[in-house]
Amino acid sequence: MLRHFRICRWVSEYRVAWLRHDIVAGMTLSAYAIPVSLAYAGLAGLPLQVGVYGYLLGGLGYALLGASRQLAVGPTSAISLMIAATVAEMAGADAQRYAQIASLTGFTVAALCAIAWALRLSVLVRLISDSILIGFKAGAGLTIAMTQLPSLLGVVGGGHNFFERAALLAGQIAETRFLVFAVSLIAIVLLLLGERFLPGRPVALAVLVLSIIAASLFGLPGYGVPTTGEIPAGLPSLGGPALRLRDIEGIFPLAAGCLLLAYIESISAVRTFAAKHGYTVDPRQEFLGLGAANLAAAIGHGYPVAGGLSQSAVNDKAGAQTPLALVIASMTLALCLLFLTGLLQGLPKAVLAAVVLTAVLGLMDLPALLQMRKVSPLDFYAATIALCAVLLLGILQGILLAALVSILMLIGRASRPHVAILGRIPGTNLYSDLDRHPENETLNGVVAFRPETSLIYINADAVLDTVLNHVRLADGPKTVICDLSASPYIDLAGSRMLHKLHSELNPHGIALRIVGAHGSVRDLLRADGMSEKVGALGREVTLVSLLEGIGSKSGKVL
Repeated sequence: MLRHFRICRWVSEYRVAWLRHDIVAGMTLSAYAIPVSLAYAGLAGLPLQVGVYGYLLGGLGYALLGASRQLAVGPTSAISLMIAATVAEMAGADAQRYAQIASLTGFTVAALCAIAWALRLSVLVRLISDSILIGFKAGAGLTIAMTQLPSLLGVVGGGHNFFERAALLAGQIAETRFLVFAVSLIAIVLLLLGERFLPGRPVALAVLVLSIIAASLFGLPGYGVPTTGEIPAGLPSLGGPALRLRDIEGIFPLAAGCLLLAYIESISAVRTFAAKHGYTVDPRQEFLGLGAANLAAAIGHGYPVAGGLSQSAVNDKAGAQTPLALVIASMTLALCLLFLTGLLQGLPKAVLAAVVLTAVLGLMDLPALLQMRKVSPLDFYAATIALCAVLLLGILQGILLAALVSILMLIGRASRPHVAILGRIPGTNLYSDLDRHPENETLNGVVAFRPETSLIYINADAVLDTVLNHVRLADGPKTVICDLSASPYIDLAGSRMLHKLHSELNPHGIALRIVGAHGSVRDLLRADGMSEKVGALGREVTLVSLLEGIGSKSGKVL
């Protein structure tokens, strides 16, 4: 088990030359984390300091078991919104119960991470296609942006989904507090300019400091600009869950959704930085890293955390070499909680909303959607379904529906494979698809087909129907040849399909032959008695040799 405690590895391999880089990276990450964690905790409907707890403790947990050297762990926008939308219904109007359920969700995510690691479920996450994720992220970005617009305008807002919020906001535009809107607009402009001209710098922290100074100098709270108020000083108290799993209906779907979001976002960032720095990571190990991070955050009464690309990019650009940067960041955040929370009392809430709004802009990749529409309409439709699901149903139901759509797309594509009817390329002994290359020569008395997929239970009938249709349309074929060179795997249903094909052809005096089968495929077909019906299945039997033999016997040139 010691090999799974990655802290043992990176500590044993640590170089003194890395220390300066990790210290700088850790302090830079903490400067980035303070405004973002405060903003995301507000988005989640929790006390602002809870967001800082997530960064402080989540980073320490990930440093123990995580595989990445640059991944930064903390609250994320999508998970924060999922907590806000789901936990509110579970807790009613009880703020204490709300916080307890959010913390219990973190414990549950940690437990599910351990189960996913034990069952090696990392492969299942790959079933969610990139096109689905692009649509989901765009929907999540629009939803999160809509939740922040009321704070930017100084109105009440409300609603349960994107369209309800938009309709209510439209009716409240006339109530806009222009001073609040001006503060928001200035903050957004400064954040965007900082991102454009000072990438990798703690611009958001600088904007927060400037806004606190401006609010104090100009007395903005007295003019109706809402501020955060008092943030309790001190480190988080540690403890187990105050609620039991069986007491909270719906906790498992919420935790599963959080885990799915956390793992997808984290593993994407992990792979990005591993490829950049030339080291390998174990996707399965990330379940342990995320589990430890969520367990640590939950013990500190925080809510689920994840690794994010934006904060990890900050960590990487600042020079992080090992997870020690996360430890340094946690120590810096601890000092801030002990001594600097009093400075945050005058922070305008509109500035926090501006931080969230600018942070989620990267989620909405509209150029990718437009490119997808040109290249692959099917993927574009799938992305659109995911986008609309998030807007209509919310983050949790949206990600679950997006996952279901992705799996259904995969099954749908696999159930309708392309079956190539082969013809000879003129002047050669090579054969390719007649549909794509009408100039190919047809084969006299022979129908040769190549299923361009593995033959399994979900597509066996479709392949059989396609082949029989071609045989019926052919001019008196005497032989049907099945080329399995493009079928790396076949299950029992695929083998039974070939048996059925033989049964359909044999009464009409049509022989069935099989060529190009891979080793494991040949083993299964022989064990299922296929070789007794179609003859030799060895690797020496090829399409060329078989067609030459048929041609010499018939006296015809195929």
